[in-house]
Amino acid sequence: MKPNQVPEPRREADQTVRLPIDTKDATSSIRISFTDQRLTAHGGMIVWSHFLHQKSFRQRLREVLPHCPTSPNAYDPTDVALGYVGGILCGADKLSRVAWLQSDPALSQVLGVEAIASQSTLSRFFEVFGQKTCNALNGLHRQAVGSLPSLKDGYTLDLDSWSLLHEDGHQQGVAVGYTRQGLKPCHRPLIAALAESKVVANYWLRRGDSPCANGAAEFLRQTVQGLPAHIRLKLVRGDAGFGEASVQDMAQTLGLKFIFVARLTQKTQSLCRHDEAHWQRTEIPGLEVQEVELEQPGRRLIVVRQRIEQRPDAGGKTLLEVPGYRFQALVTNLPRSVDALSVWRQYNGRADIENRIKELGQQFGIKRLCVENFWGTEAMHHLAIAAYNLCVLLQRRLGQLQKCELNTLRWRLFGRAAVWSRARGKPTLKLAVRGQASRTWWHDILTKLTAWPNCNAVASLQA
Repeated sequence: MKPNQVPEPRREADQTVRLPIDTKDATSSIRISFTDQRLTAHGGMIVWSHFLHQKSFRQRLREVLPHCPTSPNAYDPTDVALGYVGGILCGADKLSRVAWLQSDPALSQVLGVEAIASQSTLSRFFEVFGQKTCNALNGLHRQAVGSLPSLKDGYTLDLDSWSLLHEDGHQQGVAVGYTRQGLKPCHRPLIAALAESKVVANYWLRRGDSPCANGAAEFLRQTVQGLPAHIRLKLVRGDAGFGEASVQDMAQTLGLKFIFVARLTQKTQSLCRHDEAHWQRTEIPGLEVQEVELEQPGRRLIVVRQRIEQRPDAGGKTLLEVPGYRFQALVTNLPRSVDALSVWRQYNGRADIENRIKELGQQFGIKRLCVENFWGTEAMHHLAIAAYNLCVLLQRRLGQLQKCELNTLRWRLFGRAAVWSRARGKPTLKLAVRGQASRTWWHDILTKLTAWPNCNAVASLQA
């Protein structure tokens, strides 16, 4: 509910406080007082708000949010969601930290919302989500993918799963499952992303005790069938959690080429113990391969071994029976014209999805965003991922050749102090930018944002 709009009582002029500080030459002091000017530490978020306007994001949110307010004093649900997303971009990773942005007197105007919602309002907002509305929110990711151009050779779809730790463990779906820190209370989501564009195409939240391959085949089917017609896939890659026969069969049914990590079962380990005659040396020192035809027509098993002495950073697993090596097995349906070493090299690019997972967890707050309702937690994650995808598309809109992370966007773009006012009755935001070079850079950003999409790029945000 909205807070009561009670006028503040008139107060006496605030007293000035002097705080001494040390300077290079002597002790000085700074006078501290207060102002009623509407200042914001996040004036650069106006770039974000205008980009959302260009993408008609408010209208898209209105179509997928689960409910309309029943009280005349309630906030519009789209304002609650947009305030939540804006809070994430400003650095909040908990609902209480989103709500703390209420103390920024001009941020709501910059975001174009009535107000930043309180923690209790945000909690109630996410508690009403269900499976159907979460599926609708997943459509935001498909719309983001639809903004991408088609590629002549097609895109590569990377699949992965990971663990979201929740030590208190009382939320729905939190269960003891395998993590890198051992058995811990967690959720185990699935994620799919396009490698070339770094856009997330699909996301599922799962119970913490879900096996790695649980639902993976259906997740792949939903992801591929949900892609726009102009987005073609040339390859699907996944780790050992997606190496199950059901996922391979689904990829084959969908007409996709794939490379998945195969588990080092006893049968596969027996191949690792073959004598030297079965291993083929490659152009990479310390790396050897062997290839085996599988029973399923067109599928190949490629076993890679890397000598630890020559390649100490090599991935894979060690076997007690064969010391000094790390082993990795890959199953693929790529034609034999693609040799074993090329298959291994193509698969290695899948590691970049770990950077997407890391950024979503640490910078978009997914590691800590959780409410009691399971579907409410998934909805929080979907909105955070929608913010991530929009950040990727914003950089493409500005002509950035290389994607930068959210922290860079905060420092260079979003976190710019500004004064909000009404000059002659018109809303005005004055950004605190000093120096002609900095003002030229900002002018180029604003010009690029409002110009036709194929005009020249601005200077790198990573500069």
